[in-house]
Amino acid sequence: MNILVTGILLSGTYALIALGLTMQYGVARIMNLGNGETLVAACFVAFWLYTGLAINPLVGLLIIAPAAFAINWGIYAVALQPLVKRAKNRGQLEVDSILATFGLLFLLQGLMIVGFGGEYHSYTFLAERFEIFGNSYGLNRVVAFVAAVLIFVALWLFLYRTRQGTALRAVAVDPDAANLVAIDVARTAAFAFALGGALTACGGALLSTFYTFNASMGVVFTMKALIIVIMGGVGDVRGAVLAALILGVSETLVASLIDPGLTLAATYTLFILVLLFRPQGIFGRAPT
Repeated sequence: MNILVTGILLSGTYALIALGLTMQYGVARIMNLGNGETLVAACFVAFWLYTGLAINPLVGLLIIAPAAFAINWGIYAVALQPLVKRAKNRGQLEVDSILATFGLLFLLQGLMIVGFGGEYHSYTFLAERFEIFGNSYGLNRVVAFVAAVLIFVALWLFLYRTRQGTALRAVAVDPDAANLVAIDVARTAAFAFALGGALTACGGALLSTFYTFNASMGVVFTMKALIIVIMGGVGDVRGAVLAALILGVSETLVASLIDPGLTLAATYTLFILVLLFRPQGIFGRAPT
């Protein structure tokens, strides 16, 4: 039970990070390899807001999320939209976006190393015990999980109860058909990329409340987000949440019963198994 609860608590932030990449790749068709750097940048901003200005990280989300949205919209408009316009097909766009965001990864990582150095950072926030089923867990982890769930619920309501959310889902399914029903595909893709960056930043800010971080760890979380997206099915919000839950519990299980150093090995093993036996994702349909 302790392993299960710990894994579920971890999966909340994993889900937010993966939902960010799901929006960017599933809707905007941009495989953003700099996704993890957005997360790390949000960790540093939350750290600075709390230690420098005494702003609660949860309140800091009201600053971090809009800022991440605006910055990611700018990145899309300046660096990625030209790639979208010149791409002749989806395959070319994916290759070009991978190369472009690979460069973005190192640019952002370098800026953070210059600004914050290469050492690890952390801060103390709600470092108290919280009882669940007779076992003690960090209150900061519990609060981060609850906040992640609330953000996910808000996202689900937005996607399935608003006109803009319907447009996002339509573009994710078929951009050409969406264009025929008067949906501005270009603007919707830009919005999806920016929204994905905001979700990832929220995940980073929540992660910073209980996780030690540094400027170079973004690539690890990019890979985890990519694994979750593929496990859950590209563009599938339900699948991303379930895959994040599976990954969180699997990592906790391996770290607790075998060796913490093998968590990444377990992650990639799970990824390989999914590619071999369920390449279309958890909720996807096998091609006919």
